[in-house]
Amino acid sequence: MSIFEPSEGTLVVVPSLSLPQDELRRITGARCYEERLLFLLLTLRRPGVKVVYLSSAPVDPDIVSYYFGFLPDPDDAARRLTLISLDDTRSQPLARTLLARPEALARVRAAIDGDAWLVPFVMSDLEERIASLLNVPIYGPATSLAYYGSKSGAREVGAEAGVPMARGFRDLRHQGEIEDAVFSLPGERVIVKLNDGYSGLGNAIVTKSDWPRTSFSADGETWETFSAKIAERGAVVEEFIEHRPLFYPSALARITPGGHHDVVATHDQVLGGANADVYQGCTFPARAEYRHEVGESAAKIAKILAMRGVVGVFGMDFFALKSDSGYAALLCEINLRIGGTTHPFGAALLTTGAAYDPGTGLLMDGDQPKYYTATDNCYAGRLRGSTPGAVVRMLAERGLGFDAARRTGNVLHLLGAIPEHGKLGFTSIGNSREEADELHRDTRLALCGG
Repeated sequence: MSIFEPSEGTLVVVPSLSLPQDELRRITGARCYEERLLFLLLTLRRPGVKVVYLSSAPVDPDIVSYYFGFLPDPDDAARRLTLISLDDTRSQPLARTLLARPEALARVRAAIDGDAWLVPFVMSDLEERIASLLNVPIYGPATSLAYYGSKSGAREVGAEAGVPMARGFRDLRHQGEIEDAVFSLPGERVIVKLNDGYSGLGNAIVTKSDWPRTSFSADGETWETFSAKIAERGAVVEEFIEHRPLFYPSALARITPGGHHDVVATHDQVLGGANADVYQGCTFPARAEYRHEVGESAAKIAKILAMRGVVGVFGMDFFALKSDSGYAALLCEINLRIGGTTHPFGAALLTTGAAYDPGTGLLMDGDQPKYYTATDNCYAGRLRGSTPGAVVRMLAERGLGFDAARRTGNVLHLLGAIPEHGKLGFTSIGNSREEADELHRDTRLALCGG
């Protein structure tokens, strides 16, 4: 079973953002991140696959038509797609709303045909309760294993796997423990990470000589609010890697229900924000200089997690730096969920028909490698008030759509955030690193003007 290329059965997609809501509110157009998994509509190219997709608000029909445009038989695909909107945009996870709607659960149950899997964006007890009520298995890690996806759990798994990591301390909750850890580590600066922070928004950089003055990645955070979160959720303290240049690769892996595990992609992350640690996008593949080291460490981690019963697609973040003997890759964190690099990889895989070559770390379309550059955070004020369909047509008219013959071009996502926020994401696919980057630049220019 792979969420990217199932041969048959029903995918029940529950893209609920079952994450800390205080951090989620800081993301512009956060509700529209439920659309990140719409790339799974491309699995409908296989005639034995059916998709049931849930959302808090209706998905614009033009967005659905856009994804169907990549498929050989859009009409047949439409017959195998069930969209269920809960028409509830309150600040709470979609999964919680669904559990309060027996009639919606009944609609989901009625739409399931044959074998089925629930595909969550992130796992929580909410998703587990939904799967139990529907009597379907989950393609994701059980909540009993959630610790391994925390910052502290990642350090435990990394140590067991024998992969390099920055020096640090895990499972900290009290102010005294934090202070002891801060002043036990070398260097003038250290980084404190909430166990369940995501996209870098749960991070803080502490300068020892100016303690407790802190640079927070999330706007509006204070040491008082942050320390309360540490007490509730736990944290790690790690040395701040001052080495430059410093690169931020990641790896994507999957573990099947039978325990088979493999690394399916490596990326270089594009980071931004006040501390340059908030995810903005990625490029594929990771640089050749450290791609092998990242993949090798990721495989060791995936093996440990498979032994512990983890199932699903998950990501691992690393630091890469040049040493006397070459490049070293240090494990930063494990994200036991679908992350920022998952949908670009899935979109590229399903639109090009390419296959990942673990030996080279390349995505191969026959003898032709594919490269891409992706972003989640393209803001264009001039697009606010536009419709998704209008933006799709504008890019197509400028030759910035997708070329089915060459299997290159843009695959758009987060289109639902355009009308209110002027925000969208896109993955630019090329036959070379240069072609992908040039297409990405041209697309930003077309969207933002200038």
